[in-house]
Formats: sequence, C-alpha cells, structure tokens
Amino acid sequence: MSGSESAAMAVLTAVDDVRAWRAGRDRVGFVPTMGFLHAGHLSLVHRAVADLPGRGSGVAASVFVNPTQFGPQDDLAAYPRALERDLELLRAAGCHMVFVPLARDMFPPGYQTWIQLDDVAAPLEGERRPGHFRGVATVVAKLLHIVQPSQAYFGRKDAQQLAVIRTMVRDLDMAVEIVGCPTVREPNGLAMSSRNSYLNDEERRAAGVLYRALTAAAAAWRDGQRDAEQLRRVMRVVLDGEPLALTEYVSVADADTLRELERADVGALLSMAVRVGPARLIDNLVLGAQPGPDAPGGTVT
Repeated sequence: MSGSESAAMAVLTAVDDVRAWRAGRDRVGFVPTMGFLHAGHLSLVHRAVADLPGRGSGVAASVFVNPTQFGPQDDLAAYPRALERDLELLRAAGCHMVFVPLARDMFPPGYQTWIQLDDVAAPLEGERRPGHFRGVATVVAKLLHIVQPSQAYFGRKDAQQLAVIRTMVRDLDMAVEIVGCPTVREPNGLAMSSRNSYLNDEERRAAGVLYRALTAAAAAWRDGQRDAEQLRRVMRVVLDGEPLALTEYVSVADADTLRELERADVGALLSMAVRVGPARLIDNLVLGAQPGPDAPGGTVT
C-alpha cells in the first residue's frame, strides 16, 4: 500500500489505495485542505465525525497544496506547510484516512483537462486572481471523484469558493452533499486562516478590522439600512481607519450568484479582501444569519 496505516488512521498517497479504502464504507465525509491546519479546519473534521457515526461510515481528509490555484503573484513557495503536525491533528480529531497526493500525480505532464465556471467565478476573487477558481474547481472535482464522499465539508470563510463548488456540483450532477460550516475566529474576530501565520503581533491586532467592518455594516443593516452602497461605505470607512489595512474590495452581493446588489435583504453576503502586512485576508458575513458560537461576543448579524 502506497502510504502508511495505523489502527486509527490511514495515510495514503495513491489513488488506487484511496479507492480501495472507500470501497469498504457505506458513507464517507470528506474535508479537503491545503494543510497547515488550524481550529477552523478541525471544526470541519469534527462536524463530519458527528454527522457520520457508525461502523459503516468513515471520515477522510486530504492535504494538498494545489499549485494550479496560485497565480504568478501568489505565495505558492511561501505557503506554510507542516505535514507531520497536520497528520497528528487529524488523527486526534477522529479522521480515518488522509489522502496526501503528489503534485506530479494530480497534474502529470501533459495534463489538459480543466473545469471553468462562468458568472459565479468572475467577480471579486475571480477578477483579482485570474485562473484561481479554475484551479480550485478542477482539484476539488478530482478529489471528489477519487474519494467519492457522500458529504464534503467547506468553511464559509471562503464564501465565493463555496458558491463555486456548489455550482459545479449542481451543474455536473455530482452525487455529493456540500456542507458549509461556520467561520472560526480568533478572539479579536479575525477569521482563522493558514495565512494568519504571516502576521506579526501588531498586524494580527490590526487584522481584526475586517470583522469590525463587517459587523459595523451588519449593525447598520439591523438599524434599517437596506441601501447596499451605503453598507459598502460603512465597511470602507471602518477599514480606512486602520493604517495597516489596504482594502482591495468590499462587496454586498447575492450569496449564490455573487452579483452585486442595490438593496440588501436577508441572506445578502457582505465580503471583503484586505491586505495587512504580507497577508491578503478575506472575510464575510451573511445578513440575518446567526454566526454560531465561534463569533466573538456571540454577535448576531
């Protein structure tokens, strides 16, 4: 078997071994990651473990830094990696199998098949990171095809990615349920991300401004503001008040299509991308949603 296995968790590198592992289970929950795991990733594993009890079920994860979703200006070489630590965390969280493929096996010489989405992948991150969602959609499709999970778990912090994946699964009639899970936050509201490791203490403090901007707009909405451009302005004003923050965009959009809105009703997606020091950070809130116990102060948006 290509990989290693203990009584608690198999670590596999070959597609055929993953398929053999899957063949012995009725239902599988799957958490795809790029590694350097934090509490947000582990919350997805815990959700999968809770959703799929019983001897006929299994929980799988993958650790793969996907080169095809990084652009020329992105941080592929610098992206943090800690595989042995990741494996220990996944084992402790109750994962049964981890797929750790090699880039040369996922995208061998001569590889030429890609998944390209149109409207939902075009704005926001798609506009600023050309080719990013082509890489994301393709690698997720490959992983879903290999693992064949009944459910796959993704964090809501990457709201556009979640919309892209849901659209792809719907359009390609994939037999998998995509489960979106709450964003896990640090005490100052900063959404947990592997890229937070790039921040020093002062930058990490400053990065809390993203959540403050989102919650300020959500408070204005609760007070009756429905004009989407005014909500964008609220976010910009808060972000502009932090000297270490450089705003790339703020958005008030439909959560499914990512089209910008003129009027913000329940379910509208507030999102933003902001550079703080060396890190490019994204975050979002859905208007009218309960953010869950991970939100600082239990704020209702």
